Amino acid sequence: MQPFRVHTGRVAPLYQANIDTDQIIPKQFLKRIERTGYGEFLFFDWRRSKNGSLDSSFVLNQPQYAGATILVAGKNFGCGSSREHAVWAIADFGFRAVIAPSFADIFANNCVKNGVLTVVLDDDHVSEIARRAETLPNHEITIDLEQCTVRDEQGFSTKFAMDEFTRRCLLQGLDEIGLTLQHEAEIAAYEARIAK
Repeated sequence: MQPFRVHTGRVAPLYQANIDTDQIIPKQFLKRIERTGYGEFLFFDWRRSKNGSLDSSFVLNQPQYAGATILVAGKNFGCGSSREHAVWAIADFGFRAVIAPSFADIFANNCVKNGVLTVVLDDDHVSEIARRAETLPNHEITIDLEQCTVRDEQGFSTKFAMDEFTRRCLLQGLDEIGLTLQHEAEIAAYEARIAK
């Protein structure tokens, strides 16, 4: 898992509440078991028209948001089913972080396990970031997980809270397997003892 320490990236605003995992990655794309290749299907029903062409009115299809690595959304982002594919699609599309006033718990946990940072800010701060992304050309922000801050070059700055265990896992790039392997020596010693 790629560690997350300090990241500066372009912001894409999708500032609406209750965006569920069925919209993030529709059910027809859940047939594969790999974690890669889902990015092209992210928000498929919103990104594409009925004939399959890209809908130019959807934010992620607009040129000013090409290459965005930070998504800003409304409250309760990632609600709905618990599919981990939603996070795989977000990461595969190129997003390193999602900022919102709140997240569905299972979605947020899946993000941690896949190296995607979820930043919870109050609604006023989230709406201001979204407004700047909509009005300032190629707006970028910096998320500093070491200092737990979000800032831009135009004077916006705020702090966010995160529990220390989650923060450490992201800073060190540790998923559950990585956490387990930190105890590899103890595991090997235990296996050697019980093999006798």
